[in-house]
Amino acid sequence: MTIETSSTPASQYPQPDAPGAADAEIIEAPRTAQLDTVEVAIATPEKEQPYAALGVKPDEYERIRNILGRRPTSAELAMYSVMWSEHASYKSSKVHLRQFGKKVTPEMKQHLMVGIGENAGVLDIGEGWAVTFKIESHNHPSFIEPFQGAATGVGGIVRDIISMGARPVAVMDALRFGAIDDPDTARVVHGVVAGISFYGNCLGLPNIGGETWFDPVYQKNPLVNALAVGVLRHEDLHLANAKGVGNKVVLFGARTGGDGIGGTSILASDTFAEGGPTKRPAVQVGDPFAEKVLIECCLELFAGDLVEGIQDLGAAGISCATSELAANGDGGMSIVLDDVLLRDPSLTPEEILMSESQERMMAIVRPEKLDGFMEVVKKWDVETSVLGEVTDSGRLSITWRGEEIVNVDPRTVAVDGPVYERPMRYPSYLDALQADSAADLPRPQTGDELRAQFLQLVGSPNQADAAWITKQYDHYVLGNTALAAPDDAGMIRVDEESGLGVAVATDANGRYCQLDPRRGAQLALAEAYRNVAVTGATPMGISDCLNFGSPENPEVMWQFAQAVEGLADGCLELGIPVTGGNVSFYNQTGDVPIHPTPVVAVLGVIDDVARRVPSGWQDDGHNIYLLGETYAELDGSAWAGVVHDHLGGVPPMVDLGREKQLGDLLAAAALEGLIDSAHDLSDGGLAVALAEAVSRFGVGARVVLNEVVEDAGIDLATALFSESASRVIVTVPREDDVRFRGLCEGRGVPVRRIGVTDAASGSLEVQDAFTVSVDELRTVNRAPLADAFGPVVGY
Repeated sequence: MTIETSSTPASQYPQPDAPGAADAEIIEAPRTAQLDTVEVAIATPEKEQPYAALGVKPDEYERIRNILGRRPTSAELAMYSVMWSEHASYKSSKVHLRQFGKKVTPEMKQHLMVGIGENAGVLDIGEGWAVTFKIESHNHPSFIEPFQGAATGVGGIVRDIISMGARPVAVMDALRFGAIDDPDTARVVHGVVAGISFYGNCLGLPNIGGETWFDPVYQKNPLVNALAVGVLRHEDLHLANAKGVGNKVVLFGARTGGDGIGGTSILASDTFAEGGPTKRPAVQVGDPFAEKVLIECCLELFAGDLVEGIQDLGAAGISCATSELAANGDGGMSIVLDDVLLRDPSLTPEEILMSESQERMMAIVRPEKLDGFMEVVKKWDVETSVLGEVTDSGRLSITWRGEEIVNVDPRTVAVDGPVYERPMRYPSYLDALQADSAADLPRPQTGDELRAQFLQLVGSPNQADAAWITKQYDHYVLGNTALAAPDDAGMIRVDEESGLGVAVATDANGRYCQLDPRRGAQLALAEAYRNVAVTGATPMGISDCLNFGSPENPEVMWQFAQAVEGLADGCLELGIPVTGGNVSFYNQTGDVPIHPTPVVAVLGVIDDVARRVPSGWQDDGHNIYLLGETYAELDGSAWAGVVHDHLGGVPPMVDLGREKQLGDLLAAAALEGLIDSAHDLSDGGLAVALAEAVSRFGVGARVVLNEVVEDAGIDLATALFSESASRVIVTVPREDDVRFRGLCEGRGVPVRRIGVTDAASGSLEVQDAFTVSVDELRTVNRAPLADAFGPVVGY
């Protein structure tokens, strides 16, 4: 790719035949065009450059020229375009994300070994073990090419884990699709699920959970957020930087091809036009078998102390790896781009720099250890090339065919990019939306009406059994999975001898965030925290994936700022740090953004996975208790949406102090062996929680809600469908009743006995209202996804 150039004031640069950023493709000049070297750039300051086609704004282009003191070469412009893109630089979100680093206490840092700014956060979980985890988006590619978009999303997040020196042990995914009955949804769902399944299963990593939502707001903007977890000993932790003058810069893994070119700057950092995107070249192509070999190769390199650091090549490819490594190290690097191994020999230097071909890593290697490095990569049959070395020049210099095509301060590319304080505006629609409460919606008056609405809710897409998706994943490969879907959180054993393990859950509710982004974000945090706590684990840290519309929309920026502030304040109150994450902007079609969707992943620690608590009950005659208080909170609820197609009002109250209190109680109860099951109440309220708990192992229940109704002053429908937070249902063996109730009273957690498990009945009975058999529940619950996408594997 050779990019033509210019040097008139940025706002006046002609853009001959340059498409708008929303539908841009990589601009290619004839392959015989003159190489745009640094020397040529100095000599031809007036040449025009189609910066807009690469997603660079006029003022940003002018800033690049000021930094360099000349126009950029086409290779330099390519680098700045990808590294200054929204997706790579966080230029619109940085000013808000800084709260995560400022609103911390010594308690929050106690177990934090590596925080925001590295490839993934790392937490000390005890016994000399550490865990690293992170969640990131691959949204736009997954709409254009669902299979490869989702597959490479898994591959990319796994490489982040590898680069920390950790062995990947599990993956998860948080998915959001358009309306389940829209003709295009099936295309996206089939491709995304197949891509995740293919890549994760081939890597031999268990997929231990996640979440799936369907809503028309995601019709042309599906969200595919991939999470990976890795484990390592403390002494095996590595950070990515280029230190040590004379150390070699080595590229290894797959060859570089033409896939993924501009994926960061053009695809992930712009909205889709109304007609839909046609940017297939910007979607990467993944090879999980190559990545599996790369995992083992990297771990052996780390174990042999053969590398100073390793950086994965994901977003922005070689542009990112070289500039970030140099900026985080001694400040200089010299690279010979000709030495990059190519799948396509016709690639131009600009295309090589921008390519996001998968399964590639970059290592910094001491000269005296290079032979040992080469022996390891040869053993694993991983192609390798030495591209250059670390210098003390303070410059990143890249040559092509003997001529210098890049000479920049790497910090200006990777660190000191634009930072915007985007204008924000309170949404014009919000007051009217919040005034439209669900409180006035008609409630069922008879047992038959209640039963019908209960089944309608249980059989809705977002409350449906997700087995059509999850049964395509391998949950138990590696043999360390303690809990997996459909439990509230996934759990992985870390140490076989002690039983030490970690639990992870992801949650978000775009409906709540549309009504109140601050409270909605905190409710997502609370739910993920609670989902980890019900397993018996103690929450320790979070990673987030913040999915929003265009940052150039002041109302979207207000939503984003509110959500970030809510999460930062919420983590401060809960006493757990944000270890890292991802921001995904431009999730909108035309002028219509998605609902703000901050996905929160919480990780917790359990000292012995043998004490894990499942989400459904298995034993007969155990008492069922409801922990927490129920209020008339139906605004934004699943009941309002499913039964009445209504979204309005304000989300449920959130009390994070209560969440922490409840989490501590659950950990204590699990430690003492007092509870046999625990299931959080969230979407669909008590109704859905009971249905899921009964369906989990097929053991029925008899439920009496008189005490809940009378104490809260609500009707039976509200008791079933309210989505009040800080609530959990647990089952307790009768012989442990007194001890359990005493534990609740001593810790100030409201507790009410609402029923008993009943294996013989084979049904869920809500006294004085209705009875539904377990078979009918399962049939209704499994139908939505099977009807839309085909038979469920294994059923």
